[in-house]
Amino acid sequence: MTEKIRGNSVLPARREQIMLETADGLSLVGELALPLDRPPVATMICLHPLPTHGGMMDSHLFRKASYRLPALAGIAVLRFNTRGTSSVQGTSEGSFDNGTSERFDVAAAVEHAEFADLPHIWLVGWSFGTDLTLKYGLEPSVEGIVLLSPPLRYSTPADLTAWAESGRPVTALIPEHDDYLQPPEARERFAAIPQAEVIAVDGAKHLWVGDSERVLDEITRKLAPSVPLPLPSTWDGPIEQADSSAYRDRTVASFADVPRPD
Repeated sequence: MTEKIRGNSVLPARREQIMLETADGLSLVGELALPLDRPPVATMICLHPLPTHGGMMDSHLFRKASYRLPALAGIAVLRFNTRGTSSVQGTSEGSFDNGTSERFDVAAAVEHAEFADLPHIWLVGWSFGTDLTLKYGLEPSVEGIVLLSPPLRYSTPADLTAWAESGRPVTALIPEHDDYLQPPEARERFAAIPQAEVIAVDGAKHLWVGDSERVLDEITRKLAPSVPLPLPSTWDGPIEQADSSAYRDRTVASFADVPRPD
């Protein structure tokens, strides 16, 4: 029976709870979702929004990525809670460190993907997670990055220069009505990375409510370019429904009290 894919639809995948171990001795909770009946074609490591304002591995875009992309696009989705972050999946050890010690969290996630022999590793950051991506994502095995609503609050010009010099692909999805960085300024700021692709999304806002499908299509376009787009909106096969009530009002992702670096 063919069913419409909704926000809480969970398509078949091999899902396993994982624990990431950081170089400074912390254990971070996470999940790895893999295609059910085939090897993955690429790997998406999710870096979530600001945890002090509701960001977590279960923020809605990353939940939906793990629910859909293994089945629809053959993409492995690794998501985790950075230090001190809680969600229904559990609480990671440590405490929020304003984007400093989180460098160990990013490295631990990439290392887990490497040890698992996952192919074509990409980092996908959202809001605060984009700053972690830009600051700490230049690991040798990382092929490219996708940035969702980048505020460029913790990232510095030196971080952008490093990505420019790497030559690796950088894609930034910028909501038209973003609270922190809108398309005109984003084009100016990302001009520091000649290979950066800046995509303005008309009508969208920082949290991408109502625009999940567009985001997942753009992620798939970069990570799995052979997959036809747009991704299917229906599924003919087993499907489950997740209880999303625990996540209501969790992602605010405010940066009002965070100064922009010079």
